[in-house]
Amino acid sequence: MSALRRLAPFIALFAAVAASALRAAPEAMVVVAGDLHSAYERSAQFVAHVDRLKAEHPGVPLAVLLNGDTLEYGNLVARRTAGALDFEFFAAFARRAPTVINLGNHEPEFHDVPETVKRLRAAGLDVISGNLRDRATGRPYAPATTAVRLGAHTLTLVGVTTDRLSTYRVAIRPDLDLADPAVWAQANFPALLRDAVLPVVLSHAGLKADRAMLPLVPDGTLFAGAHDHLRFVHAAGRTVYFHSGSWMEHVSVARLERGADGLRWTVTQPRLAADDPADPALAARIRETLAAQLTAEEKATVGRTPRALGPSEAALFAVEAARTAARADAAMVGGTTFGAGLPAGAVTRFAFDACVRFDGPLFAAEVDGAWLAALLARCNQGPDTPFAARAGENLVAAASVRPEPGRRYRFVTTDWVAKNATTYLGENPPALVELPGLKLKGAVLAALAAPATP
Repeated sequence: MSALRRLAPFIALFAAVAASALRAAPEAMVVVAGDLHSAYERSAQFVAHVDRLKAEHPGVPLAVLLNGDTLEYGNLVARRTAGALDFEFFAAFARRAPTVINLGNHEPEFHDVPETVKRLRAAGLDVISGNLRDRATGRPYAPATTAVRLGAHTLTLVGVTTDRLSTYRVAIRPDLDLADPAVWAQANFPALLRDAVLPVVLSHAGLKADRAMLPLVPDGTLFAGAHDHLRFVHAAGRTVYFHSGSWMEHVSVARLERGADGLRWTVTQPRLAADDPADPALAARIRETLAAQLTAEEKATVGRTPRALGPSEAALFAVEAARTAARADAAMVGGTTFGAGLPAGAVTRFAFDACVRFDGPLFAAEVDGAWLAALLARCNQGPDTPFAARAGENLVAAASVRPEPGRRYRFVTTDWVAKNATTYLGENPPALVELPGLKLKGAVLAALAAPATP
């Protein structure tokens, strides 16, 4: 008996390995990401990750689905080159697997929509967009749907995007006719998805609109959301609804697996790090382009960090910097204000601007503890946040206190939140007052210049 006890751990290990080996390989896979925003620090790593998945699953058909906002006007290198690196990135995927892109609000960053669609197709991508229409003709800029064949299976993909005109580049707004995504879905999903064996929805409309669209899709749909820069996976019956985050900090890998009850999607979200293995050719092109395009001012060091911060950590660092600069008890900034993470050690102006995308004055208010507690409860939502608690806005908050009802606290936020107060803060928001001389980027730069705490 004692000998069996000694062997028990080895028997268990053997059983686990055997079970893993016997588990059927997926019948197909799709790699999904949205809100990439010209994140050159991870582009080559993303391509290499797809190569690794293909190597680990020989013979398993795979597709890449890009769910909007792949380009970023705020990236000066992308702007100067009209996204040349991004289009090489797209072509790299298209050489490896069928690749579909759903248009978001940031795709037409460097050209009008027709020219953007033309360039995407020239890179080998299949372009879809259901409710983004040409105001002059009333016709959509790209088909609403496409089919992707993966081995024995055919995916029916439908694309939809945000109708918030203010999120599109100013120069193209007069050209756009944007249908409300939920209204458009109610009118079009039944016909587009009725006969789909494997329906897939790519939505760049944001979580709030997606909530209205979820009941409209067939059970078993793979439903990818984006636009809010959130990350989570939620099961709704056999349907899997997920967001992949932003700036390629994570990607979503959906595996089509056959069980006793038939085919079902499972989704995992591996993290990509800036030091992960990279595709050598694309990595070399990125290095060469950055070296040629960045100015001395953009290469200059503006601060330092004791360790690398991923996009999520960097956003929290920036909000805490705003709180400290304003001598506030709590601070909150919309998550889409932030982009890339921060490297370890020296932080260049280019890296800093990729992290803190937008600048503006800070605004403050005196608020009641009960109000502040309710706001903080809606902030810093991560993969484990219950789906019922998700309101749709991505809010990043930092607080030095646990607010108590009846007490007053100093609260600080940005001008964007102040201008859109009911959207971010709810009905009857507090009276926010601009703080003279205090801006978001200045607050974060001051924090980066401060000596690190041991």
